[in-house]
Amino acid sequence: MFTKSNKHNDNPAPPEPSKAQPSVDAIRAASSKPAARAASIICADMKINGSVTSEGALQIDGIVDGDVTATDITIGASGHITGEVKAEVVKVKGRIKGSIRARKVELETGAHVKGDIVHSSLQIQSNAVFEGQVKHAEDPLKDTAPRAAADAKPQASAAPSAPTSSFGISPTAS
Repeated sequence: MFTKSNKHNDNPAPPEPSKAQPSVDAIRAASSKPAARAASIICADMKINGSVTSEGALQIDGIVDGDVTATDITIGASGHITGEVKAEVVKVKGRIKGSIRARKVELETGAHVKGDIVHSSLQIQSNAVFEGQVKHAEDPLKDTAPRAAADAKPQASAAPSAPTSSFGISPTAS
């Protein structure tokens, strides 16, 4: 039964590694897919100075001073970003000071965004604060987006100008 030769067995059994190989390949393939990965988390006690890039989902509860790029970005209630945010989907509960470029943008209750948004779909819930300009684009990730409102330098003028709304309309009628 436990011999090295198979003289008495005319039909040898297939080797076991060939049966196990497809399952190993399936595991490797599944682990390399972005959908199989859990979201990366920047915790509330973390502060990052510099850009952050992820090929998967990203949850930000801490502070990031720099641009953030990922597939799916969620800024938690304690999250704060100063810089450009670029993703397929951006959900904001915290604060962003800079531009957002995403196919789908959701500003949830309690969100504070100061900067421009380029989007395909935009949802703003009640009690969300937004200061900036909004531009709809079929593919916002390919378009060049306006830089963060904080990056814009004020223009000096000799005469004071009339205040304008975020839509560029002067409150005084002509």
